[in-house]
Amino acid sequence: MSEFGFGAMIDQLKKNPKTIVFTEGADPRIQEAASRLLAANFLKPILVGDRAEIEAAAEENGYNIRGAEIIDPKKYDRMDEMVDMFCELRKSKGVTPEQARETLSAANYFGTMLVKMGIADALLGGATYSTADTVRPALQLIKTKPGNSIVSSCFILVRPSATGENEVLAMADCAINIHPTEDELVEIAGETAECAKKFGVDPQIAFLSYSTLGSGKGEDVDKVRNACEKAKAKYPELSIDGELQFDAAVSPRVAKTKCQGSSVAGHANTFIFPDINAGNIGYKIAQRLGNFDAYGPILLGLNASINDLSRGCNALEVYSMAIITAALA
Repeated sequence: MSEFGFGAMIDQLKKNPKTIVFTEGADPRIQEAASRLLAANFLKPILVGDRAEIEAAAEENGYNIRGAEIIDPKKYDRMDEMVDMFCELRKSKGVTPEQARETLSAANYFGTMLVKMGIADALLGGATYSTADTVRPALQLIKTKPGNSIVSSCFILVRPSATGENEVLAMADCAINIHPTEDELVEIAGETAECAKKFGVDPQIAFLSYSTLGSGKGEDVDKVRNACEKAKAKYPELSIDGELQFDAAVSPRVAKTKCQGSSVAGHANTFIFPDINAGNIGYKIAQRLGNFDAYGPILLGLNASINDLSRGCNALEVYSMAIITAALA
């Protein structure tokens, strides 16, 4: 995985340092990334877990994590305060202090509460947890931003071009929402556009389908077409078109044949997929056959910057996602 465009993000973090929680503090990939972040001195890691276990793992693997804060949920001196806040946040569910304490013994919930309490600015988890185990505490405790009804996700795909500049694309939602509704697709498009801008992309948004502007029929086509029209109305400042087939979205030659006059077709760079099947398959085809590096899933719509790693990630991916997560905080 190449390190594209991180210079601006790192400069931003040097001017405004952030603290990031890693929920799997003893994992060697997390420790390698943390040691690199500490050496670069622009991001402060908090490693969650048993101190002796974390220090022993770092010693065994040769990672210098001195300077990282290590917090053990079992020995946390503000646990009573955390339990009280957790009970307040979950009072509609009738959570008792005993239940809260037990839940907060899990690193994913504990780490999320560190962000909620303002002790950390951001969280990165999922090296051993599932996506659901990272998203669930965030939904319950951090919650969605005002005006948002869902958490969604996007991938940023990057590949060097012949001009020497990186080609950068955004694809959504490839990881969270299985069958998004029309209104959810609208929200996904707006959040993805804002995320794309932070990576230097001027979003040219294509709502993707197996149909281009009425060439095909069916409920799925109607859903995408309706979502596109709603998105145009909601975000008049954005360049949006659809429904478009992928070839019409990216090929000027095909666009000229299928949808002449479209301001987006032929040069789209931000792709809204009709469902998770298409999105997940699509970004992985780009990654494996198109030689794009894929960064994500980047979670969108939350009140704080919380991101999920793939359980197959390596240390460089952890390092890259930590920079992205902190810079988005």
